Amino acid sequence: MNAPEIAELEEQERRLTLPHFTHDDAWALGTLLVELARERRAPVAIDIRRGGQQLFHAALPGSTPDNDAWIDRKRRVVERYGCSSLLVGSRFRAKGTTFEDSSRLDPDAYAAHGGAFPIAVDGAGVIGTVVVSGLPQVEDHAMVVEALERFLAD
Repeated sequence: MNAPEIAELEEQERRLTLPHFTHDDAWALGTLLVELARERRAPVAIDIRRGGQQLFHAALPGSTPDNDAWIDRKRRVVERYGCSSLLVGSRFRAKGTTFEDSSRLDPDAYAAHGGAFPIAVDGAGVIGTVVVSGLPQVEDHAMVVEALERFLAD
């Protein structure tokens, strides 16, 4: 699976802005991600946060503590840049460099690899994150996008 172009990643973020995001919404989105992962037998961990509060976390069979470390590193990128971790990494690559070489951020704390996506609310901006870790980065990202598309369609 090839990474989407920067313009497509930016369009996803515009399109996947939510009208609101409550604790119940976090549960619904999280359980939707768990269902998608189970259907695919994906060995992932899933994390949803609003502000500094973790509202949902699940670790499916085959996931490891390393997935939680990746979740934290990818989530920090979204919190710092306000856009998906895949988009941040793609922007650095488009400049002929890498996030690790040019961001000046500790790679033990930040990872611009796909799978972390901003939770943006109409009129409020980015208020949280949804993260999947355990698949190749483009697949982690695609799973989050698919879940947000389904969540918005309901």
